[in-house]
Amino acid sequence: MAVELKSIKASSVNSNGSEFDRIPVGQLSYQNEAFQTDRNEAESSVTIDKVHMEIEMSHDSNSECCSRQTLQIQSAVYTCLRKNKTIIKLVFKSVLLLAYLSYVAYAMYYKFGGEPEWRLLICSVFGLMMIVGFWFSNHFKNNIKNWKRDRLVPCCGSSSTERVMYHLKWMLKVAVFIFIVVYVIINIAIDHPENLIAAVGVALYIIVFYVTSVNPAQVDWHPVFWGLALQFIFALITLETQWGYEAFDWVGDRVTEFLVYSDVGAEFVFGTVFAEHLFAFKVMPVVVFMATIISILYYLGVIPFLIKHAGRFLGFCMGTRPAESLSAAGNIFLGMTDLPLMLRPFLKDLTNSELHAILTGGFATIAGSVLGAYISFGVPANHLLTASVMSAPAALALSKLSYPELDRSKLSTTDYSKIAKSADRNIFDAATHGATVSAKLVAAIIVNVIAFLSLLEFVNVTLIWFGERVGVEDFTLEFMCSYLFYPIAFFMGADVPDCRQVATLVAKKTFTNEYIAYFDLAKIINNRKELTKFIATDNSSSLNWWWNNNDVIYNNGTQNITLELGIMSVFFIKVDSFKFTACVTSLQSKQAGHLLKRSH
Repeated sequence: MAVELKSIKASSVNSNGSEFDRIPVGQLSYQNEAFQTDRNEAESSVTIDKVHMEIEMSHDSNSECCSRQTLQIQSAVYTCLRKNKTIIKLVFKSVLLLAYLSYVAYAMYYKFGGEPEWRLLICSVFGLMMIVGFWFSNHFKNNIKNWKRDRLVPCCGSSSTERVMYHLKWMLKVAVFIFIVVYVIINIAIDHPENLIAAVGVALYIIVFYVTSVNPAQVDWHPVFWGLALQFIFALITLETQWGYEAFDWVGDRVTEFLVYSDVGAEFVFGTVFAEHLFAFKVMPVVVFMATIISILYYLGVIPFLIKHAGRFLGFCMGTRPAESLSAAGNIFLGMTDLPLMLRPFLKDLTNSELHAILTGGFATIAGSVLGAYISFGVPANHLLTASVMSAPAALALSKLSYPELDRSKLSTTDYSKIAKSADRNIFDAATHGATVSAKLVAAIIVNVIAFLSLLEFVNVTLIWFGERVGVEDFTLEFMCSYLFYPIAFFMGADVPDCRQVATLVAKKTFTNEYIAYFDLAKIINNRKELTKFIATDNSSSLNWWWNNNDVIYNNGTQNITLELGIMSVFFIKVDSFKFTACVTSLQSKQAGHLLKRSH
């Protein structure tokens, strides 16, 4: 509007008269009309804004109503799910189980008889047994506990029952001892008397352990006897029976096939030439892959199920406490970095003897992600699995001989269910956690191998330099250890031509790094395969290959090929030879004892 309203003072009357008296009548009338027009426009604008606000409030009211209805439906659904969570889970799992069983049944009907079909059937039966075991333990745990407390404990606690059990234990020990002696005489002493050297070696180790024990007077011979007896029985099953050997050989082949899948990730990250850098780009991805799988299996409850029942079996046979029994069983599946996490509930109540047993079992067995690394070197998987299973009871036996129980254990014989549960939320979290944790293990492996190989080379060059000063050639640490550890290798049952090589491997595993020892072992195995293939292809005799110090050289017609570290003799390992890494178990048991003494 072109007309401006003049300001009017708040005080319209003063001593000189009214302000309006000074305004002309026409101008005042014009200003009143203009003011009235602006007022009408303002009122019209307010009316329009009010209409818009009412419309918006109507829309907000409808939106709030829809939100409230959605929230009510959502709350009702969540409440129903919470109330019927158990039933819904049971129905869902039952449907999945029935669908899988239907698939297995149709697969068996469609085709049966080959190895894949047997693999599917065996794995399905094993999984079904685990499901039944979980269901039975969850629903009847209290009933079993009450039955033990009300019926079994009073019955077994009576004096007459204790006498009967005492005599039965001694009768069983005598029967097992007679069986072992008769078997050794009939199947070993008559046909292969040279293998009895290993039996003498076992007796020698027992004597040395007893003499160097922390307290020989407190040694309980029950776990010592049953530990060695179980080892003999496991060796008998896995090495002497056809079905046992084929079963472990089949498992080893499946594990080797399974580890090949790690090459996909390694190729994606490092390229197609990753295998050229064997240790860093091919072996270490296997460690990561195995750590991931173990974490998933632990989350799913597979590994705790196996460890708990294997630990109960060892505890029942050997009379050991839950922590050390679970540790011995767990070392078959888990490495030394994973096992302490599983035993967290027990750690605060462990005695020195139980802690010694846990350390010894960790040093004496091969399991977890480390097992995959050794297999990727080329060491046969069935041999490693067999050695790991056989070493578990032997390590526990020698540990109780070296460090007997001197204190009263705070653990009960019913504490096998106190295994720590996985903290992962789901299977993807478990996989990520396993892969992340393996990063520290991979870094530790790499830096240790670099450090010890460099240190070993420095020591060898230094020793060679000292040897050359007095006219001695190739005076290395391996050369020294091949003689220092010769008696240990000899009493292990190794052939005399192989004793120096075995002694060198044992020394490397003990003093440097086990990866270096297994890498050399794999190289010796591959040398034997390569030389055998050369002899079979060219119809060659021993004149076409020869020894050069510790190496083997053969001529392929155009040039000489050197097989570093040579070869070992080919012979079938009889069960009596106790090729169960007895010396490694014993040496690592004493090493664990030294560590324990330093920590206390």
